[in-house]
Amino acid sequence: MTLDEQLDRTPDAQVPTYTPAGPPRPSADELRARIPGWGVDLDPADRPSVPKLQLDPGRTGAHWDFPERQQEEPPRERSIEHRFLTPVFGTAQPTRGLSGAIRKLAYARWSDAQTAHWLALIAADRVDVVEGFVGSILSGHPDNLLAETGIRAELTGDGLRSRTGDGRTDWKHQWMDPFVVAAPWVLAGAGAVAAVRRLLR
Repeated sequence: MTLDEQLDRTPDAQVPTYTPAGPPRPSADELRARIPGWGVDLDPADRPSVPKLQLDPGRTGAHWDFPERQQEEPPRERSIEHRFLTPVFGTAQPTRGLSGAIRKLAYARWSDAQTAHWLALIAADRVDVVEGFVGSILSGHPDNLLAETGIRAELTGDGLRSRTGDGRTDWKHQWMDPFVVAAPWVLAGAGAVAAVRRLLR
């Protein structure tokens, strides 16, 4: 039996989808009767987005052809792919120190499409963390490592039982977490002790 013969014997509701004839396509009236609200956006007059798709400057109420630009003081980072900054931009986190210099280099030298651009920004974030830590020490208010690492909660908040409970997805790598967290501090402390001993000699 040929495909045409099979289709002739098959009710319209059971016509296979992947055939030359394709699936049955009900008319708009049939769909509207079957599905409440079907076709509500067929009439452009009923579609709220249609006016926005039309180029009509009078609808916006704007009194300018190009908005007044925000003053760029100090200069902000801008991708080399863009001619200038957007008219309004954020100034809450100005760049500073070595991390700021790395961020400026990332924007001035590499395009957003280059891996080096994003690797430089990630490196700047890591440097910013170190700068913040050193700044907290120099300010006389060092970071509270016990509170920030959650060690106190491990001892007082039933930490051991919560870590050995069922359904923990991080069980396989928990043994290495203390090394990953503590190693930088141990190495930094050892380096500081070695530097002090060298200066005393």
